[in-house]
This record gives sequence, structure tokens and C-alpha cells, in this order.
Amino acid sequence: MSVILTLEVAGDPKAVEQYAQDNTKTFQDVLAAAKRHGLIAHRFYGSDDGSSLLVLDEWPDRQSFESFFREQESEIRPMFEAAGVTAQIEPKFWRELSTHDAYGWGA
Repeated sequence: MSVILTLEVAGDPKAVEQYAQDNTKTFQDVLAAAKRHGLIAHRFYGSDDGSSLLVLDEWPDRQSFESFFREQESEIRPMFEAAGVTAQIEPKFWRELSTHDAYGWGA
């Protein structure tokens, strides 16, 4: 069963969007690498107050993400630095619980 990855840090969402606009090829290259490592889904989100970033991914397993991140860390870090992120990047991994009330996302 796949895992959900969340990564929440203080940072400027608008700066991430601007960095993405200015570095489209970098974003596409990192995405291509993630797909090679098994990425199922990926999104960046910004808080309404403009102070936080959230990355939400789905991966086949934790090891797939960790392998990808080791390979691409030198390309990923500047994305976060451009948004003023100074904290350590520490993703959390989540597994789906069997609660018999799943809805949506192909449940």
C-alpha cells in the first residue's frame, strides 16, 4: 500500500511560484526524476496567510521517496531557499488506516 508524505515549513508561497516560473526546466527535471522513482501524485500548497508551504505527495513506499530525495536534493533545496525556508526539511510519512469509511480518490 502506498504512503502519503507531508512536508510543512514556514516559507513564502508566492516565492515558490515565482521560482517555478523562472526555473520551469528545473521543476520538470525534478518531476521526471520523481516519476522514475515511483511518484504517484504531487502538489505544492501555500497557506492563506502566505507564511507556510505544504508539500503533499503519494509514493509507493518511504524508500522510493528517500532514494529520489538523495538523488535530487541539490536541485530541491534551492526551491525552498528561494522561499526563505531555513528549517530542516523533515517529511512525515502516513499510512492509510483501515476504518471502513474511505470515500473518494478511487475508494
